[in-house]
Amino acid sequence: MTTAPESQLASTVLMIRPVRFESNPDTAASNRFQGKTQLNAEDQQDAALREFDGLVTMLREAEINVVVVDDTSEPHTPDSIFPNNWVSFHADGSVVLYPMEAENRRVERRPDIIEKLSSEYGFQVGQVIDLSSHEASGQFLEGTGSMVLDRINRVAYACQSSRTQLEPLREFAQRMDYEVVTFDAVDCDGIAIYHTNVMMNIGEELAVICDEAISREDQRAAVMQSLRNTGREVLSLTFDQMEAFAGNMLELRTGSGERVVAMSQQALDSLTGWQLGRLQHNGGLLASAIDTIEASAGGSVRCMLAEIHLPHC
Repeated sequence: MTTAPESQLASTVLMIRPVRFESNPDTAASNRFQGKTQLNAEDQQDAALREFDGLVTMLREAEINVVVVDDTSEPHTPDSIFPNNWVSFHADGSVVLYPMEAENRRVERRPDIIEKLSSEYGFQVGQVIDLSSHEASGQFLEGTGSMVLDRINRVAYACQSSRTQLEPLREFAQRMDYEVVTFDAVDCDGIAIYHTNVMMNIGEELAVICDEAISREDQRAAVMQSLRNTGREVLSLTFDQMEAFAGNMLELRTGSGERVVAMSQQALDSLTGWQLGRLQHNGGLLASAIDTIEASAGGSVRCMLAEIHLPHC
């Protein structure tokens, strides 16, 4: 396929406003970050809605264009607040749909949202690449949760887990003309990390990664060398910082062309003064408190943002 030049940073993001948010029992087995709340379902939804609206306000005040689409009450999609797992948008007009491990997450895929981006927001959709058929064979790849994309150099970084498997990864790479760098990564208890984007982020000039989570030394060296080969500086995180979702940040570009990094308040609070200084040298820092979303669902700010790189009509 012919590939279009693509910026690493998006200025527009898609966010799904929650309607029946709660900790999803169908994903708990593979996500050790979730289920750390004592709130009932109604209180989880109320708190998550306040946190969601606060994050949207912060991003818009920073000149990030936010497309907000309301979730639907039926079917019940407790994790719909994380759209980057089911869809990604690319500069050549491609929209990619992904195979999801939990059955109740598969209904998050909404063609009406793709149509809305075209008909109401003026984005050009050239082709829809649907990888969801891999679900039939028990193979999953949960979007830019499973993969952290270097869009400039067309490299997809992926830590293998039950949610990130080789067959759909190979098809993504072939269809979208990406090189793949795979590795094994675990938390401090030796449990596989469920999504790559909780441990690393790639910005325009700076990559942030919990490299000590990569369990094999040869793979760790290969990942670090690959990142440095692109000319990026690498900022390392500790296990504790990864647990605080510091790896789940996302670099964006404002309407006035400035770089900013969006993260949760918990993630920001986990960073050292030196790390904060390095991030601030790279661009502005945006932090919003989403404690309930993080504790209930085990995802953070980056998971809530599906970057829209589609061209305008």
